[in-house]
Amino acid sequence: MKHRIVVLGAGYAGTYVAGNLARRLSPADTEITVVNAVPDFVERLRLHQVAAGQEIGTHKLADIFAGTGTRLRLARVTAVDPERQVVALEDADGGADELGYDTLLYALGSHGDDRGVPGVAEYAFDVAARPSALRLCERLDSLREGGNVLIVGDGLTGIETATEIAESRPGLSVTLVARGELGAQLSDGARGHLRRACDRLGITVLEHTGVEAVEATGVRCADGTALVCDATVWTAGFAVNSLAAAAGLAVTGNGRILVDRTMRSLSHPNVYAAGDSVHAIGDNGLPLPMSCASAGYTGMQAMKAIVGHLTGGRIGHVNLHYPGNHISLGRQDGILQMVDQEARAKPKFMGGRKAARIKAGILKVSLWTSLHPTFCMPKRGRHLAAEQDRPTMDEVPYTLDAPADQAIA
Repeated sequence: MKHRIVVLGAGYAGTYVAGNLARRLSPADTEITVVNAVPDFVERLRLHQVAAGQEIGTHKLADIFAGTGTRLRLARVTAVDPERQVVALEDADGGADELGYDTLLYALGSHGDDRGVPGVAEYAFDVAARPSALRLCERLDSLREGGNVLIVGDGLTGIETATEIAESRPGLSVTLVARGELGAQLSDGARGHLRRACDRLGITVLEHTGVEAVEATGVRCADGTALVCDATVWTAGFAVNSLAAAAGLAVTGNGRILVDRTMRSLSHPNVYAAGDSVHAIGDNGLPLPMSCASAGYTGMQAMKAIVGHLTGGRIGHVNLHYPGNHISLGRQDGILQMVDQEARAKPKFMGGRKAARIKAGILKVSLWTSLHPTFCMPKRGRHLAAEQDRPTMDEVPYTLDAPADQAIA
């Protein structure tokens, strides 16, 4: 009987792992199924561009996995039962089903975090998923010249969203609300570059401003001030769903799965996790941030561990480090900020057109490796278990990325 591997989520982590498992394991011995709620691979790193009105193509998962022997199941995961080793699914038509597994990779990603602020779900837009980014785009299309857009959240997603909208839609007034100092995680030079970019794009920045509620016509701040706008965009963080915790897996207080150095669940050894869903400790002793880069590292490590356990081979260790952030400031500007071993910004940074071009190149590489999960492999003999510890091109798909997170499955 074939060993059943089920991969939950086809974002950057899930797609990469599923493709490389198909590449390295014999189809005569294993059966790989990928479960995802939507039929397309979502470039979550570019959803702020979608919201701004730019055309970003979609890519069918069926095409991505064609010829790999990987099965694709389009369904929403409603529950995980690690004791029975099944996952409960709901199809688009509402039909319920169960799918059994012998090894499970949990890579369901994250979603926007409302942080318990009243009115966010009812009145705010976000760029955490493609449908919500498209809804924001439609709202911006409906605004007249001089319309007001309020971006709540001073993280990298908020910065990228504010600058993209301001550049793509110069007729709108854009305000960025920062809880602390704008760009506090950046070096002094990079913060200065960011401020100049905001000034150039006409973005109003409100620092040290907390938002207590979102309303139909704006937001209410902690000091009682009301900020009126035509559209509120909520980019104040990301959170994972409660499925892992409800399943009884060992998780952190915020629901991320606790794993060992190989991305294996501390409580259930036949469950692995990668991407935003995992609480992985980097080589510097600090948790890896939610990001596409972290998805690459944790996915690669989980893949090596699964292959090693199934083939009896040695499990290679992937370097778990986070080198820094790249931030787009519209299409012609950007910031590359490296960090040290303590995740603190290094003094030097790169800004301007060159940084924007480098980021565009990184996004292209990330997309290409996701769209070609078994590249360089012939149709016969896709497994390379004997060479599992030899680095190949596809084992370095991400070099530097900003915490824009995983695609939601």
